Order: sequence, then structure tokens, then C-alpha cells
Amino acid sequence: MSSKNATARGGACSAGEAERTLGNRYEDQPGQDTVAEGDTARTEDVSVGVILGFPEEIAEELQRWRASFGDPMAGVIPAHITLITTTPTQDWEATRRHVREVARCQRPFMVTIAGTGTFRPVSPVVFIKVEDGFEHCVDLHRRLQQGPLHRELPFAYHPHVTIAHDVAPESLDEAETALKNYKATFPVVSMGLYEHDADGIWQLREELDFGTETNNDAGTPFTDAAADTATDAG
Repeated sequence: MSSKNATARGGACSAGEAERTLGNRYEDQPGQDTVAEGDTARTEDVSVGVILGFPEEIAEELQRWRASFGDPMAGVIPAHITLITTTPTQDWEATRRHVREVARCQRPFMVTIAGTGTFRPVSPVVFIKVEDGFEHCVDLHRRLQQGPLHRELPFAYHPHVTIAHDVAPESLDEAETALKNYKATFPVVSMGLYEHDADGIWQLREELDFGTETNNDAGTPFTDAAADTATDAG
């Protein structure tokens, strides 16, 4: 599937507009480096991530399940679908502009998560599969992993919802069996841009509504998701 077709299907911008914008966005142009009020220009290395959050009721249910399998990350990592796993960038403002532009060109879409899968034996992870919305996630990942967020990943991107990680083999077996018939459907209307701070905490910097120019600055902590890093890229 060509990137042009993927963008036309998933985005609010036309394919040509989106590709031109993403292709030219990092050229220096006067007047495009304005810093948001209350923020400062930052060029030091930072690590960022981009995720799709879940409705509160579904997120809480999945966290309870994750805790029941003995996963120590259950209480600190909200249920989510990773679009961009921990990625270093040297230009925060360029990164923020890039993520905002991808959000602006994306229409809301429906996601259905259903059944379980595993990355074993490569990684001790059991996850809930993404069914409806899978290609939208892949396309968003492709567009986000450009410009200031471009890097080569050790695994092909595979959208999923981690439900048990790095626990005893019998607990992984339990998770894979217990949720094999699980299913939930919900709309996705935004994505969160997070920064990994010096204290090992994921801070939500902006929740970006799809198809708008929204600039929702935030400071919600998201405790270190390093345990998911290897598998969220895979």
C-alpha cells in the first residue's frame, strides 16, 4: 500500500497536502518557530512518545486485568496503544510542530480490540490484538516516524495493547487464556504527546485532537514505561 493511499484513507488533509507538508516542514522558514506562550525554545536532547489513550472505563478494566496477572506496571502504565515508542529528538519545537501536523491531518476513527496474542518467545509479553483501526494505527505510526522522529526500529511496528509483561510463564498463559474472548470498541479522536523526563516519568505535554489545530498543553504524569519499550516497537 502506498503512503499516498494510506494518507488519503486516514487523514483529514488531502494526500498531496499531507505529503507536501510533512516533506517540507523542517526547512527553516521565517515566522514558523514561534514558541507557545509560557514555554521556552528547547534544543537539548529529549525523549518522546506518542500514544492512543482509551476511554476511562475500558482503561480501568484492562488495568485491573493486568494487575491480576501480577504485572508490576499495572498501576503506573494506563492501557494504551503506542504509536511512537521512546524516541530521542534534538529539537522539541520541530517535534511538536510535526506531531501537531499529523494530528491535524488525521480523522477520528474507530478501534476494536479483541482476543489475545503474544510476542513469546522473543519477548515475554501477552497483548490484546487491535482489529478495527489496525491500518489507521500503522499509517499514523508511519507518518509520525518521519522528520525529527525518524529512526530505524529493531522490530516492525505492530499495534497492540500490552496486558501482561515480564511475569511468570504461568501468568502469561493465564492472561492469554483469560482474555481470549475479550472485545471492546471505541472511537479514537486524539493522541497524546509525552516527554520522558529526567526523573523517569512520562509527562503528557499535549493531547492533540484529530482534524483540528488544538493545542492542549498538559502536565499529566505517566510513570516510566520502559518495561513496554521493546515490545511497543514490535
